[in-house]
Amino acid sequence: MSTKKKILLAVVAILVIIQFIQPSKNIALPLITDDDISKKYAISEDVHQILIKKCYDCHSNNTAYPWYYNIQPIAWWMAHHIEEGKEELNFSTFKTYPDKKAAHKLEELGEAVNEGWMPLDSYLWIHHEAEITEADRTAINAWLKTLPK
Repeated sequence: MSTKKKILLAVVAILVIIQFIQPSKNIALPLITDDDISKKYAISEDVHQILIKKCYDCHSNNTAYPWYYNIQPIAWWMAHHIEEGKEELNFSTFKTYPDKKAAHKLEELGEAVNEGWMPLDSYLWIHHEAEITEADRTAINAWLKTLPK
């Protein structure tokens, strides 16, 4: 057997084997927890739905997983991004943030929305529905202005 065939077989074997090593999923019920941001601040249903539909997949304890999440190494990459997103901002545990931290996270939320660095481009490649529209931006900014400083 040639060296090329051996290498190809080894790569295929590794790809098959890693399919059995799945990361844990980020799913906790209910979607809106007792520590959700909506339990700390008054938030209109419209704005809350924008955050749920466009942010919660990576920034909450609940993720709607696409079919390709079951393919390695894609799932590992996605799990890493979700974990980073939750470390940065977790809407499911927002009520537990000290006031200073919460205010800072809301300031960053405004920056992310207005400067367009969230959602990540790599997420938007497949999840076009998560793009922040001008109407979304206006609604979020209006809500942020109503919050205590």
